[in-house]
Amino acid sequence: MRIIVIGAVAAGTSAAAKARRNSENAEIVIYEKGEYVSYSGCGMAYHIGGEIKDGATLHPRDDKYFKEVYNVDIKIKHEVSKINPSNQSVEVKNLSTGETFIDNYDKLIIATGARAIKPPIEGVDLEHVFLLRNINNMYAITNYLNKNKVKNAVVVGGGFIGLEVSEALRFKGINVSLVEFKPQVATSIDADIAKIVELELTNNGVDVHKGVAAQSITNKKVQLSNGKELLADIVIIAVGVRPNSEIAQEAGVKLGNYRGILVNEKLETNIPNIYAAGDVSEQYHNVIEDYVYIPLGSTANRQGRAAGDQATGGEITFGGIIGTSIYRIFSLTVAQTGINEEQAKNAGFEPVVLYNIKADRPEYFGGKDMYVKAVADQKSKRLLGAQIVGPNAVDRTVNTFAAVIHLKGTVDDLVDLDLAYAPPYANPRDIVNYTGMMYDNVIRREKKMMRGKEVKKKIVNGEPLIVIDTRSASAFAASHVPGALNIPLSQLREKAASLPKHLPIVFYCNRGLDGYVGQTILENLGFQHVYNIRGGYFGYLLDE
Repeated sequence: MRIIVIGAVAAGTSAAAKARRNSENAEIVIYEKGEYVSYSGCGMAYHIGGEIKDGATLHPRDDKYFKEVYNVDIKIKHEVSKINPSNQSVEVKNLSTGETFIDNYDKLIIATGARAIKPPIEGVDLEHVFLLRNINNMYAITNYLNKNKVKNAVVVGGGFIGLEVSEALRFKGINVSLVEFKPQVATSIDADIAKIVELELTNNGVDVHKGVAAQSITNKKVQLSNGKELLADIVIIAVGVRPNSEIAQEAGVKLGNYRGILVNEKLETNIPNIYAAGDVSEQYHNVIEDYVYIPLGSTANRQGRAAGDQATGGEITFGGIIGTSIYRIFSLTVAQTGINEEQAKNAGFEPVVLYNIKADRPEYFGGKDMYVKAVADQKSKRLLGAQIVGPNAVDRTVNTFAAVIHLKGTVDDLVDLDLAYAPPYANPRDIVNYTGMMYDNVIRREKKMMRGKEVKKKIVNGEPLIVIDTRSASAFAASHVPGALNIPLSQLREKAASLPKHLPIVFYCNRGLDGYVGQTILENLGFQHVYNIRGGYFGYLLDE
């Protein structure tokens, strides 16, 4: 049996390695149009920023390695230009010699990945303008930085790559302006959580421009659509990626709404003996129950392994995704898994959204606040998604949420999880457990929550509303909800008799806990229209 793999990065090499582990008799050939194979694209920004000193550590394996260890033939600088399913062959061009030839396959695995989008901006092809998608791009950027006196940089795009590159350039002492066409940075998460990320950017010297486009680029400046000009000795374009699916489409392989190849759980396409894996394919989302396009290295590796197994008669399948991702931006870690409130509504759920703000470990052990925004279904209590921002423990927290979501667990499962605790690492009530407890209060005990923007709207419209701030007098004096009364919990029972029972009363504190306690006190005293602001005062400020 002859297996041909197109593409030698994450999915392609994973597929070939798994196929070889299954069969010593198969002939396995990988055609790769580039010169680097099996590299860690996710580490490139960290080499640009100087954290990873030696760029070669991101591509430690070459074609010779795969021949010696796996007996896999990788042909670098060879581009597959055409697939012929009728006779199971591919047309290949040797980019070094210009020679074109035909090769036949029994099984074909398409792992052509994706390419960085180059927007139609005037000046985008100037020598100081770069994309960042592969190792060649990385070295082009570092070489330019080493050879030129770069004081000012413009990064176009506020997604994963744009944020990581902005951080990297700031680490090198370069002034950075970040331009994002959408009204928020960190475009994969909700706008309220993205505000925390934006604050971290500005606190670290990044000049953020939202809701504007880069209109043109000159040798030293970037002109924005709002008329502003930004100084730019270097420009990094990071506005997303597009699947390299053209040759597959020309061969009759079916594509999805995002122009990625559609595959089933066996990574099979609609054409017999042709599989696809990695960034060239769309992924089935297990919560949305539809295909999405979220290209990640972790997904590519899992898909590649399954494709290689299936191509050699194995039974490993790819179980889909739930959109789990994570990245660092200066002192914060940003992570998400599952879906958000809007996606939940579109998928037919009745979403209940909660903010949970809690230290990652006891404050006496240096604990710092972590912000969790969770989404669950009102009817089934199924956990649907979580977005997390904080300086510590975000990785373990998002992975715990992800495991529960993957297993279609409920918010009750969050309460029951037996999680590790010791003061240097965690709180006795872990933020995951605590999120479940909060949901128990809202869903089962029917504790009423009110969004910050709903409170703002009622205040602006002059609707009858009593707002009670349970924080200290000094915190209240520094900043508070307009018209709020400052009644700490220690005084609430004494002053409850003076509060009108016929009007809605809304509590808030810093994080939500004291507000919940105040809500419970009044409910136990016979008040019926009592609410707690979702996420406390911090949630109020974020919610617009």
